[in-house]
Amino acid sequence: MSAPLSGQAVAKSGVVEGAPIPAARPGSGRTGRWLALASRHRVALTLAFLLVFPWIAPYQALAVNILVLGLYALGFNLLFGYTGLLSFGHAAFLGGGAYGSGIAIVHYGLHPGLALVAGTLLATLIAAAMGVLAIRTRGIYFAMTTLALSMCVYYAFYRAESFTGGENGLRGINVPSLTLLPGLRLDLIDPVVKYYAVLAVVGVAVWLFSRLLSSPFGAALEAIRENEGRAQACGYDVQRTKLVAFVISGALCGLAGALQAIHLSIVPIETMHYATSGQAVMMALLGGMGTFFGPFVGAATFSLLQDGLATLTSHWQLFVGAIFIAFVLFLPLGIWGEVLARLRRAGW
Repeated sequence: MSAPLSGQAVAKSGVVEGAPIPAARPGSGRTGRWLALASRHRVALTLAFLLVFPWIAPYQALAVNILVLGLYALGFNLLFGYTGLLSFGHAAFLGGGAYGSGIAIVHYGLHPGLALVAGTLLATLIAAAMGVLAIRTRGIYFAMTTLALSMCVYYAFYRAESFTGGENGLRGINVPSLTLLPGLRLDLIDPVVKYYAVLAVVGVAVWLFSRLLSSPFGAALEAIRENEGRAQACGYDVQRTKLVAFVISGALCGLAGALQAIHLSIVPIETMHYATSGQAVMMALLGGMGTFFGPFVGAATFSLLQDGLATLTSHWQLFVGAIFIAFVLFLPLGIWGEVLARLRRAGW
């Protein structure tokens, strides 16, 4: 699959949230106005849904996992959906954030808040190092380069057994409570408390992500996705813009990894495996690439399928793969992207 073609397909469908919706669009009517209003308040609407999500999820611990994976897919979507660059190496950033946070807690005894910062910074550094090399390539070569580089990172962490635990993973990341202020302590053993503590961090990340898309930098990303040559002719520094997008994408995924380490109390080495990169691609496509809320829809769909099928059969990956193929064939815009497209086509 070619990333530029994927980005163009999304744009032609008109489902890129955050892009201006023409007021005089034929057939838009009241639906178009409602969608434009929803796009302007996308952060508030996203957080409003996430606030009630633990009460409609099968159980709260799964809701926390979906929230973390949603942030992971959101970071990947910045590069794939909005910039048009397909990466198979984002597991390196998720794992880098998880290991950075876990090592800070286990080996150095840092406060969980500082551990989140440490994990995010480590993932950002990994993204910067990978990005300098990867952005020199295009298309499938870019995807293969990110895959190869991520496997190099995987092997480096696998061999650093004294810090990472090697094939056994990093254990002992015990954060039973979180002290915010003197006399104010959160009990993270309670899954509901943990969910809203994680949501507070994710909410800030979502707000920053929205501000980024609404900025001139966000417009530059979409210009590169649509036509890289034309964007360069318009005066954009394409290489530098892609590198910055790559690094920011890695930072968001690293933050998700840091939250995941605290949530699970362990960092398995599989976090950095290329299969985890495939999960990011799957969640972005299931939810709708190039959409603001789509990554959370994709993360919820993937996690619910995995959780439900794993209780029925040990071969759940086979069924998830078949369902994913069906979604790609019959809902090529993803679940949320298809919803937006149909609403706009049926405008009244």
